[in-house]
Amino acid sequence: MDGRADIDAPGADAPGPSDKPAPEPGWTKTTCPYCGVGCGVRIKPAADGLTADVEGDPDHPANFGRLCSKGAALGETLSLDDRLLHPMVRGKRATWDAALDEVADAFRSAIAEHGPESVALYVSGQILTEDYYLANKLMKGFIGTANIDTNSRLCMASSVAGHKRAFGADTVPGTYEDLEVADLVVLVGSNLAWCHPVLFQRLAAARETRGTKVIVIDPRRTATCEIADQHLALKPGTDVALFNGLFAYLAASKACDAAYIADHTSGFEQALATAGATSLEEIADITGLSRAEIAAFYRSVASTERTVTVYSQGVNQSSAGTDKVNAIINCHLATGRIGKPGSGPFSITGQPNAMGGRETGGLATMLAAHMDLDNAEHRARVQSFWGSPHIADKPGLKAVDLFEAVHSGQIKAVWVMATNPVDSLPNADRVRDALGACPFVAVSDVTRDTDTTAVADVLLPAAAWGEKDGTVTNSERRISRQKRFLPLPGDVQPDWWHIAEVATRLGFGAAFDYSGPDDIYREYAALTALENNGTRDLDLSGHTDLSRAAYDALTPSQWPLRERDAAADNDAGDHAQKRFFADGGFFTADGLGRFVPTAYRAPASAASPERPFVLNTGRVRDQWHTMTRTAKTPRLTAHISEPFVELHPADAKQLGVDAADLVTVESAHGQLIARAVPTTRIARGSVFVPMHWTAQFASAGRVDALILANTDPISGQPELKYTPVSVAPADVAWQAFAITRRRPEPSAFAYAAIAPLHDGAWRCELAGDALPDDWQTFARALLLSADNDGRADVLAYFDAASGQFRAAAFDGKTCLGAIYAGIGPVAVSRTWLISELAADISASDRLRLLAGRPGADAPDRGRIVCACMDVGQNEITAAIRTGGCASVDAVGAATGAGTNCGSCRAEIGKLLNDRAHAEAV
Repeated sequence: MDGRADIDAPGADAPGPSDKPAPEPGWTKTTCPYCGVGCGVRIKPAADGLTADVEGDPDHPANFGRLCSKGAALGETLSLDDRLLHPMVRGKRATWDAALDEVADAFRSAIAEHGPESVALYVSGQILTEDYYLANKLMKGFIGTANIDTNSRLCMASSVAGHKRAFGADTVPGTYEDLEVADLVVLVGSNLAWCHPVLFQRLAAARETRGTKVIVIDPRRTATCEIADQHLALKPGTDVALFNGLFAYLAASKACDAAYIADHTSGFEQALATAGATSLEEIADITGLSRAEIAAFYRSVASTERTVTVYSQGVNQSSAGTDKVNAIINCHLATGRIGKPGSGPFSITGQPNAMGGRETGGLATMLAAHMDLDNAEHRARVQSFWGSPHIADKPGLKAVDLFEAVHSGQIKAVWVMATNPVDSLPNADRVRDALGACPFVAVSDVTRDTDTTAVADVLLPAAAWGEKDGTVTNSERRISRQKRFLPLPGDVQPDWWHIAEVATRLGFGAAFDYSGPDDIYREYAALTALENNGTRDLDLSGHTDLSRAAYDALTPSQWPLRERDAAADNDAGDHAQKRFFADGGFFTADGLGRFVPTAYRAPASAASPERPFVLNTGRVRDQWHTMTRTAKTPRLTAHISEPFVELHPADAKQLGVDAADLVTVESAHGQLIARAVPTTRIARGSVFVPMHWTAQFASAGRVDALILANTDPISGQPELKYTPVSVAPADVAWQAFAITRRRPEPSAFAYAAIAPLHDGAWRCELAGDALPDDWQTFARALLLSADNDGRADVLAYFDAASGQFRAAAFDGKTCLGAIYAGIGPVAVSRTWLISELAADISASDRLRLLAGRPGADAPDRGRIVCACMDVGQNEITAAIRTGGCASVDAVGAATGAGTNCGSCRAEIGKLLNDRAHAEAV
């Protein structure tokens, strides 16, 4: 593994920022690069820069020192072995000048021949606010097209559209504190326990200390349901019907706030008429819930003044996502439960800077600083401020449409920044084909080998999390600094610099001449303040004159940050909570909040006899997006190391599928193979597959290749939670588990899922559609390299009757790897075998290793449940069964599990409940 000090220095001709300061000594306060919670982090890198000590920042008001398993493992993800360190042009290393000239020339030529609508930029919630601002300035203000969209279109565009319809602006009314002071928290389409673990822990603590009631609305019984007082397992895509019914119930039960409706809103009667058109019986039929369940939910909301509705991807990722958002908001407007402590609708974003992108105009339908692309006055204001030759005067192509335009040839040059659309967009194979055929593709990225960089003409090496300097905004509108604590390796440069350099080559250098990110931030803040005077929600006028030192010293601050407020905010450490709309003051033309009629409509595609199952996708606890960061540490792959398919046990039985079998899931235009997990967590007729696996880590696990490209007609957000599919046992001849010091190529197998172990080794789940001609030859090729093949000692066993083959390779006392193969799923002690790879193996222990199970003197720890403390399932169940542990805290005291980030506490609780149930029956 390369150390940072040993990396090639930048080429002599490589332009760059005027200063590359050394990392600050000691601990640096920065912000976690994962979900939209925006946790504060303290980090101290090791001397080699490849690892670091990490802890939560106790002073940050998002997390107060808490971190989830992913955040706690950040110090293990800093290695450079997979990094893109130098510009590449058509597969060959190039200078920055050559690479940037290629990008600028391709854009210039396309614009000259086909016009500005022939080029596009696709960016990401992984870039910083300063990067986002420059990208939008270049495209919308200087190139003159709004063909710039973001992967945040895939996670929160429906919230943006719903907010704008109801509030007149993309305003998040509430704060995280609301989850802790509410009496009822309704979680809709949100697996908070796994997707936003720190907020889940704040909510769980409030439930414990205040008795906060929690209702979860989700087709699946997720880990979040472990703290739920009620779980409504509604049919996928039926949220509008449920919340329309709630709206009508609130009106009928006199729970509405007549004064708030009269003084601060419009459209109540029309929206209520739409909501009330569906009877309770019809709602029960549509949602699949019982009348009793629905009535209990409605009564809880009607009787609880302090109610917060937290919603996430289960709401947004729908062909009716915007209507779902407005159906929820309608209920809060009707009761006046908005903008008050413990009351309001709350959209929780998926990415660390999705909000920063929304603020700077990151979506193709927006202008920077929460100004509107379809407003001529706003366009003129922004153009004048930028001094730009052009301003886009119509919306650009939204993400799905943008890549369809690449496929059709309308887009001639596209620049992808900090995202992996070949894996994350619906109909992903078509996206890969589109980029493969596009005349010019540039990719700015941190990682050298992704499924998207594979189809790029030019690769631009971007700064990674620890090398970036700028700001991000979290889900509660809190701006935090992301600070650099590592030097820029190789030829790496920050994203804002990439953009400014291309802009300069396109002839716009004077408008893109910045000394650093603080310079960009001041300009952005000034644009938010321009002719504002309270007419727009986003106002950073208090930050327009920040010095570099003041920028570096920024404390986490919620906007608005008006000039009169900024000093007081910083003096108070800005733990004060800022909310919108308790007393009206909406950003519509008449200042009134709008009720929006939301008639229920079914998902865009329906199940059929050929494809009778509904596919849902989502995250798992310890992985992030397409795993380019989280898969670098074995700690985060230990809990779940391969893609899986959840399906109901009755469906599995009907299909002839047992637990751990491989199954094929197929849609109208794609298929995958993954491990079957029969579970009552999911309803009959539904299946769930995680979103993270790519061709880098699995041969057939790219779930978005199956997803239909149906989108919400208003927001353009794709329906990632509802695709009709078929499920069948996978047609494979053999399966295997292997540990090896060589990285296998997943595409060499009909099924493969690989995950890293320590010291460069790999764990592998494999399957093939034909038996090898010779198992020993197969095993040697998998386990041994040319360097050790000649001196390795291979111990093998083959039982022709059962089809079992096992082999282990040794170099003295060192195990080089092992493989365990059979006709079906392979039952061996994986966690123990992985630990043996690092141990000295005596000659007498070789047979035990070949058996795949430890002896009585080395207990099997089982599958890792607690990633932070490295505690296995068998260790937890032993603490419950023989140690007398009867609570999650008791298990933690005995084993350490659940005592760090707490993300596994729900799973520990389930093990406790399963034990109690087994004893009861």
